[in-house]
Amino acid sequence: MKNTYFDLIDQSFYFPQEGFDLRDGNLTFHGISLKHLIEKHGTPFRFIYLPKIGDQIKKARNLFNRAIKKNGYKGTYHYCYCTKCNHFHHVVSEALKHNVNLETSSTFDIDLIINLYNEKKIKKDRIIVHNGYKTDDYLSKILELQALGFENSIIIFDSVKEIDRLEKITNKLSSKKKIKIGLRMAINEESQSAYYTSRLGIRHTEMMDFFLNNIKNSQRVQLKMLHFFVDSGIKDSLYYWGEFTKALSLYVELKKNCKTLDSFNLGGGFPIRNHLGFEYNYEYLINEIVKNIKDTCDKEGVEEPDIYTEFGKYTVGESGAIIFKVLEQKQQNDTESWYIIDNSLMNTIPDAWSIHEKFILLPINKWNNEYKRVNIGGISCDHSDYYNSEDLNQEVLLPKYDDKDTEPLYLGFFHTGAYQDAISGYGGIKHCLIPSPKHVIIDRDAKGNVVDYVYRNEQSGEEMFKILGYNQ
Repeated sequence: MKNTYFDLIDQSFYFPQEGFDLRDGNLTFHGISLKHLIEKHGTPFRFIYLPKIGDQIKKARNLFNRAIKKNGYKGTYHYCYCTKCNHFHHVVSEALKHNVNLETSSTFDIDLIINLYNEKKIKKDRIIVHNGYKTDDYLSKILELQALGFENSIIIFDSVKEIDRLEKITNKLSSKKKIKIGLRMAINEESQSAYYTSRLGIRHTEMMDFFLNNIKNSQRVQLKMLHFFVDSGIKDSLYYWGEFTKALSLYVELKKNCKTLDSFNLGGGFPIRNHLGFEYNYEYLINEIVKNIKDTCDKEGVEEPDIYTEFGKYTVGESGAIIFKVLEQKQQNDTESWYIIDNSLMNTIPDAWSIHEKFILLPINKWNNEYKRVNIGGISCDHSDYYNSEDLNQEVLLPKYDDKDTEPLYLGFFHTGAYQDAISGYGGIKHCLIPSPKHVIIDRDAKGNVVDYVYRNEQSGEEMFKILGYNQ
């Protein structure tokens, strides 16, 4: 009896599932024929499926608003998109269609905000949360943004020294209007971390004194927000609830001393699906967050704050994918088989190499073939350019194929829409001068029909040589 790759997936997971199905034996993504895209665009190519961005925003917003209503919560919910996750114009524009607020993290993010304003994609009342280390340039750009009339721009202090730099710059300004600020609480990292306390934010044991001595009676700033962020994400774990409770207690203490404080920022941390067996109860976690904030505030006799989240990876991660062709299979010993793909994994999905991030890996075709354990290798000369770990017993299991087959095997890494382009340096110089692949944008028109077009063709040698200083 033949055990096919389809049998393996069908017996291991619920399949079909959201986003993934088969049509004529080939994989589809949100109803889109990937085989058709391959025939149209060739390989390798990466794509972004824009409608998924709106789906994610609506899901989170609906769940928070439902929890607010269920618990009789008096504050409101604000969804922020973190631009650093994916800065592309088409991605940010799609998120803005759903009226998200924005989070910035560095100097040139402010130029991006001004560009969006000039394009009439945002108005001056949009909430902008400014995170990251505040250099003099970054602070100056933020103040320029506020001078343009962005009244809901909030500077989140990451260090106690940032207020000194801010005051030096504001002393040169004629405006005496108070600047809205937030304070970021440094969290204790999980036990397996290389360090105990995050470098980001202000120690919670120092926060109250810092507020009383530097902010409470300031003529320049007023406290609006307390911010905290757990790097490992929002989880139903003792560790997460411990940091959450610590931040909430700090909020209450600050609120009792500060009338202008009215916002509690959870940061980011909603996970995305990185394997077909992914399970996460978003509704339960959101309800517990809202309920705990309300119960604590009621007990302490303070008003419930507005709740902010900064979702970047959650917003765009599941909208992206990259498609490869297997160029060759190599049997290097009795047990190890390699599938060599037509680009570099290090260059295109660097998180898989650098932090061992997992992505959903599926074949596009040959689902009715038997399967085997394989390693996937890129075409660079680096021995680290490979992917060989999945959730099926820490193995990659993929369809077998015969070298004589007229149709190659195609593979897709899915949910790669966050960070990968930024970290790999989109359009720049790649390891071994392997070019950035073609970039395709997929959308749907008003009637729901699929529309796809090339945003940028595969990087050319001429483009790379110009960056390197040749052919000037």
